[in-house]
Amino acid sequence: MNTAVTLPTQQAPQTEESLRQINRQIIVILDFGSQYSELIARRIRETQVYSEVLSYRTTAEALLQLNPKGIILSGGPKSVYDNGAPHCDPEIWNLGIPILGVCYGMQLMVQQMGGEVAKADRGEYGKASLYIDDPTDLFTNVEDGTTMWMSHGDSVINMPPGFEVLAHTENTPCAAVAEHNKKLYGVQFHPEVVHSIGGLALIRNFVYHICECEPTWTTAAFVEDSIREIRAKVGDKRVLLALSGGVDSSTLAFLLHKAIGDQLTCVFIDQGFMRKLEPERLIKLFREQFHIPVEYVKARERFLSALAGVTDPEEKRRIIGHEFIRAFEETSKTLGPFDYLAQGTLYPDVIESADTNVDPQTGERVAVKIKSHHNVGGLPKDLRFKLVEPLRKLFKDEVRKVGRAIGLPEEIVQRHPFPGPGLAIRILGEVTAERLNILRDADLIVRQEVNQRGLYHDYWQAFAVLLPIRSVGVMGDRRTYAYPIVLRIVQSEDGMTADWARVPYDVLEVISNRIVNEVKGVNRVVYDITSKPPGTIEWE
Repeated sequence: MNTAVTLPTQQAPQTEESLRQINRQIIVILDFGSQYSELIARRIRETQVYSEVLSYRTTAEALLQLNPKGIILSGGPKSVYDNGAPHCDPEIWNLGIPILGVCYGMQLMVQQMGGEVAKADRGEYGKASLYIDDPTDLFTNVEDGTTMWMSHGDSVINMPPGFEVLAHTENTPCAAVAEHNKKLYGVQFHPEVVHSIGGLALIRNFVYHICECEPTWTTAAFVEDSIREIRAKVGDKRVLLALSGGVDSSTLAFLLHKAIGDQLTCVFIDQGFMRKLEPERLIKLFREQFHIPVEYVKARERFLSALAGVTDPEEKRRIIGHEFIRAFEETSKTLGPFDYLAQGTLYPDVIESADTNVDPQTGERVAVKIKSHHNVGGLPKDLRFKLVEPLRKLFKDEVRKVGRAIGLPEEIVQRHPFPGPGLAIRILGEVTAERLNILRDADLIVRQEVNQRGLYHDYWQAFAVLLPIRSVGVMGDRRTYAYPIVLRIVQSEDGMTADWARVPYDVLEVISNRIVNEVKGVNRVVYDITSKPPGTIEWE
């Protein structure tokens, strides 16, 4: 298979290196509970500089060991003057490392450096025009009057010694501040969100001009470094890969195959929650076109039985994750032995599953767990495999770039995200064979119509959801009492935020007509017009 990536000829040392050690340039984001901390990390990576999100409790000493080129303090839901408000190690201000505080991060910086923060007379939420008082450093090439996204009820009312105002809005006199000698900067707005027109330019200024980083976080570098790391970690041991056919596991399969060749065994567990005809297509594609052997394990009855009577979505994910691992363990005994289990876990999976920033004294979460992902929160505690997760620190768009770099076909690279638990979490309530068949047929119609109209690549995801309720309808002058199908079609850049897609009415009409006419057991189709946040893309 041809690829643009050339591997180094020198043998990698037989020790494990982390991505942060390999790249040697890192911007650290200290997370104070913001749902956008990961978005900051992604924006930094868009500048081709590696970034990573760590707890706000990370000590100055630990940060020095990482040797970051810069530190960003995230926003958060608290007020700095609240009892129990999260504070960072005050020694970080003396490290000599450039620091950018965002929203809560700026307020914390001001307070700890001797300034004053108080509840504002008027909160500021949404778009605001930013007027620049100092067009150098942080605001180089940022247009005066540009739009920035505000979301704060507190404001800086007294500046710390040595600080000066860089920008203001009509409602916020101190919208951006700095202590240039110490390279401490703060912004009251959120430059990481797409609504902030000049946000990326500001981030680039911080990364390149203030932190003096170089763009070394590239796809080719990641592939080369990952292959070194995989070889160093695995050695001569065998690896079992949970293959689903999506872009994540497929990219992982190609990457592992490049790194360790025949030491990799791919196993597809048909748990019964895939979309219509996909198991057969997957096996044929990998065996005949990619020439990567795949073991096909039929386990539909096992998974369906395990979910009998289960309605709670977190319990579904836990059970599915547990059964996945048990099925792999049993398979490995006939194919094995295997020391490692490879998973296509991504950074958003880790973040959304993690109970991050739990206060050790109160037990209160600063950042709230959104949902468990079966490959993170659903793993059993007695897992006998060691995990190999080279994509664990990547966002979806970064995985697609890696897939292209190593020769993955475009039909897989551009495939819409599909959850590991599959249709089981697109059926609200209990999962039954009848409901699975209904949803498979409805989902196929959605994908067919979107594809046939050339709209597939316009959307992040387009799928159907089955609700466990019935409503009255009329078909052929007869009363029906059947399920509704929810259409969920969204647009997004990275899956962390999303907006509902403005699908042409005629397309929605055809999809609706086909579903109620062709799918037995459905008499109503509705369209979900909720963004993320406040909703999530998936319903469970």
